Amino acid sequence: MPKRHYTIYCDESSKKGPYFSNFYGSALIQSADRQAIEKILREKKEELNIFGEMKWTKVTKEYQEKYVEFVRLFFDFVASGRIKIRIMFTQNYHRPKNLTEEHRENEYYLLYYQILKHAFGLRHCNPNGIDRVFITTLLDDMPDNKEKIERFRNYICSISQTSAFSGCGVFFPKDQIAHVNSHEHDILQGLDIILGSMYFRLNDLHKAKPDGAKRRGKRTLAKEAVYKEINRLIRGIYPNFNIGANTGTPNGYIDRWEQPYRHWRFVPKEFEIDEDAVKPR
Repeated sequence: MPKRHYTIYCDESSKKGPYFSNFYGSALIQSADRQAIEKILREKKEELNIFGEMKWTKVTKEYQEKYVEFVRLFFDFVASGRIKIRIMFTQNYHRPKNLTEEHRENEYYLLYYQILKHAFGLRHCNPNGIDRVFITTLLDDMPDNKEKIERFRNYICSISQTSAFSGCGVFFPKDQIAHVNSHEHDILQGLDIILGSMYFRLNDLHKAKPDGAKRRGKRTLAKEAVYKEINRLIRGIYPNFNIGANTGTPNGYIDRWEQPYRHWRFVPKEFEIDEDAVKPR
């Protein structure tokens, strides 16, 4: 039976924002393509004289154009489908109800479970279960102790045994679920920049001004410029893309697998409306 191997990088941004929270991002590639993509991204960073880690929090006026150049190259891979990006977040307007202490304690793992199970449409990647598909899952610095990490690995492995994945031939091998340092993975760094830019824009941080100032700071303006370029690149793939809504599936659920870039505004099963979390018009 033919085998396919994919690698999914996972990252998270700030947990709580004024309007949107729980930002999680993932990047999927063919495992055989990993070294080649990393090499090209690393060489681009060297060309830009960046030898440390690139992160959204490091965007400044001095580095603005360098970050723009890097994300342009990164989106070449996205537009061609060599890197698939999924961004998941919650809207504070939908406040979860009936959360237990266990839910709150394991929120990080529960949300990663959701994005791995649903965001890439993996159950649609192998029609008729012809191949055996193996997923390597690399998370940026998993927190907590060994016992919790072991529980999480078991939890992710169990995705293959759910009814939704029955007969799909998709597996999450336990020994292929690991935490990594984003400093050593340029694909993760590109994901961090995209994820951070969405948190920035959806929470209106592009409007922020230093205390007592009439104008926005240079770093805010630089971040807005990088976000605008990312948004332009996304819209080059999907015209009129709405960053605050679920990406549509005009061709059915297969789009969850085939589309190179998607957003998912995760809504809990049970919620109440929080009118205080609505953006001012």
